Amino acid sequence: MTKFSDLDLNPKVLKAIEEAGYETPTPIQAGAIPAALQGKDVLGIAQTGTGKTAGFTLPMIHMLARGRARARMPRSLVLCPTRELAAQVAENFDTYAKHVKLTKALLIGGVSFKEQDALIDKGVDVLIATPGRLLDHFERGKLLLTGVQVMVVDEADRMLDMGFIPDIERIFSLTPFTRQTLFFSATMAPEIERITNTFLSAPERIEVARQATASETIEQGVVMFKASRRDREASEKRKVLRALIEAEGEKCTNAIVFCNRKTDVDICAKSLKKYGLDAAPIHGDLDQSQRTKTLDAFRNGELKILVASDVAARGLDVPAVSHVFNFDVPSHSEDYVHRIGRTGRAGRQGKAVMICGPRDEKNFDAIEKLIQKEIPRIENPIKSAEKPKSSPRKSETETVDAPKAEPREEKRTSSKPRSEETPKQEKSSTSSRSRSNRGGRRADNDNKVVGMGDHLPSFIALSFDERRAG
Repeated sequence: MTKFSDLDLNPKVLKAIEEAGYETPTPIQAGAIPAALQGKDVLGIAQTGTGKTAGFTLPMIHMLARGRARARMPRSLVLCPTRELAAQVAENFDTYAKHVKLTKALLIGGVSFKEQDALIDKGVDVLIATPGRLLDHFERGKLLLTGVQVMVVDEADRMLDMGFIPDIERIFSLTPFTRQTLFFSATMAPEIERITNTFLSAPERIEVARQATASETIEQGVVMFKASRRDREASEKRKVLRALIEAEGEKCTNAIVFCNRKTDVDICAKSLKKYGLDAAPIHGDLDQSQRTKTLDAFRNGELKILVASDVAARGLDVPAVSHVFNFDVPSHSEDYVHRIGRTGRAGRQGKAVMICGPRDEKNFDAIEKLIQKEIPRIENPIKSAEKPKSSPRKSETETVDAPKAEPREEKRTSSKPRSEETPKQEKSSTSSRSRSNRGGRRADNDNKVVGMGDHLPSFIALSFDERRAG
């Protein structure tokens, strides 16, 4: 079995790896690190949670250990789709480069330009950025990319989903043609394939798993949910979510709840909090300081449930997340893999549960097709909890309703003696029969009037003489 000591890394980097408690590289690391150290372009395809970040940070630190940064001209560039993922990459550099004198700058939104400009002016070895903020600095004349020796694109398929591909292409055009490119993605959409063919030169392709497969350590399940009424769908769905969380009990040490829309993230978090569950939201509309505070609380175990949009699906590295709840079925099937990949990391066991409504079935089918397996169905915890109560309630209504039905029968039978007298009188008097026939009553013994329903009061069916006699 390959160990980090077999990968020809800088001894100072190996020392930091050992102090971090790692000995054996993951498959993506074992494939990408040697190729990167040889100066080759790398195309890495692996699911989330497989250690891709260390797969490019370690060789970069090794290669940048020699040399010196120049003002406004970073020596390497790492592009990430979200602020959280960029911050995670920066933490990895801090961990593995602590024995090597390297400088870094983190360029993300929600942080003052002035602070970032000051770092760039001093000169940085590693520049970690989101595409939008990087181009903002470039257009303000604060940054030059002509000194980039190594360029990394992380989570390229997420870049595609978020509409960053034109920005990525522009950034590629601003870097030297001689740069080394390390390109990582969980899936290979046609657009991603086109970019790799355009900007990578004879890359070493490392694919350690089927495209978009879920880890085998994650127990999956889905609740097929149908609301009693359309206007109650949202509230009933939140009730199901709360029941699912409560059903896990102590096994649910912490959890991430994913929603498709930012508004649902806020509403869901408020609902969970209202019912006594420790929850907080995180999405793109929140202040960076608030997002950082919430993530830190979740990482430190101070917050139990994080309600998130997909902005956190790939930028959150908390090794011990016990559960993932998909409040919504993701509209892109690949996002399902990235969401549930927040649990079951580093060989741990995890559980992922999804709520699927009738309108989500098309997207749900696409997910099962992508992961090439059927997701086990779970019984709705609300319905299963109500089952024992439903039978006595039904019998109670039957006993209550029964006395109400009896007076109606009595009322109907009480009118019969008067109506039953009419046939006898009809036999004794032909004239009365003919008069009653002219009144619209049938000649037979059923005493019904033609064209009128069974609910007809009995006295109407009597002739005038019969009523007077009565």
